[in-house]
Amino acid sequence: MNYIFLMTCIASIGLGIFLNNFFIKRPIKFLIKKANKSAIRFSTQSKPILGGLGFYAVFLVVIIASLFLLEEDIYLSKEYLSLLIIVTLSFVMGLADDIISTPPSFKFIVQFLCAFILIFNDIYIHISPVDWINYLITVLWVVGIMNSINMLDNMDAITSLTALSITGGVVCYALLFNNPFSEFALIVILAVSGSLLSFLLYNWNPSKMYMGDSGSQFLGAILAWIGISFFWNSTPIDELQYAFNTKQALIVALAFIIPLTDTTTVTINRLLKRKSPFVGGKDHSTHYLFYLGVPVKWVGVIYFILNTIGVFFALYLIHTGKDFKYSQLWLYFIFPLITFLFLFLNTKFTKIK
Repeated sequence: MNYIFLMTCIASIGLGIFLNNFFIKRPIKFLIKKANKSAIRFSTQSKPILGGLGFYAVFLVVIIASLFLLEEDIYLSKEYLSLLIIVTLSFVMGLADDIISTPPSFKFIVQFLCAFILIFNDIYIHISPVDWINYLITVLWVVGIMNSINMLDNMDAITSLTALSITGGVVCYALLFNNPFSEFALIVILAVSGSLLSFLLYNWNPSKMYMGDSGSQFLGAILAWIGISFFWNSTPIDELQYAFNTKQALIVALAFIIPLTDTTTVTINRLLKRKSPFVGGKDHSTHYLFYLGVPVKWVGVIYFILNTIGVFFALYLIHTGKDFKYSQLWLYFIFPLITFLFLFLNTKFTKIK
């Protein structure tokens, strides 16, 4: 089976490079730039926003190939069907926004639908003995992380590097230790990691192309699913002793420290200024690092390092399992707290340039 994993990684990188190179040389005219020309953006340059199309193409090739490479009838599994549906819905929704600039209500409807599809197929967060609490938190998680990844896509390589730190960490853990995923799920995560690596060749500052909403919504759906299947549900159900498991929440906060911090920071600052958190702007935590004097390419590196450290701590907490001493849990709150305070306070003391 290891040769299938290796083939998946190599093929996804190769196909991603081919597609991205093709899109740059032969861009589809109506997808050259966002339809919403009035939106406030950090970069005013017009570049192809077809990275999401490459992500989805690699994903489709992989799930079709899985039907032939894997022995079991995966097309009958709830995991296969639910992932195919939510990823397709998310990609199409993002693509529609790239082309015709859809209203926020349309996005929320599709995101809620993705959450309901996962719940219907028994893919939801187990944190409470009360089912409706689990369902509610799952909906909030799916909608929240899809919007968070979309909002994080505001500067070259930020979103792709952050997503890669999460998918890459999960892949390394699965290959080095007991694989918590099905073979199909690991192949999908490997393919996403490969397509992210290939996209980074064109998205690194100065970027040649963007992923667009089709790409950020695609990644949001994938990361929401990974978050539920691996990070949220890393604690066995029989070990859940109270409604809101602190360790579970900490693991998720560590693994998704950058998306959660940036979204929280922007939301707080805009609400204080009586502005909508869902409109574009140059007031993200990434932008304020640039205003502080950090070059754009190094902002991406800093965010990648911070999120990778968070993923490492999260994986350590998962790996320790029952051997973990809850009396030491507070120590692991230090890193996400310092990270949040640094990025948030920087938006308060650094002036916009």
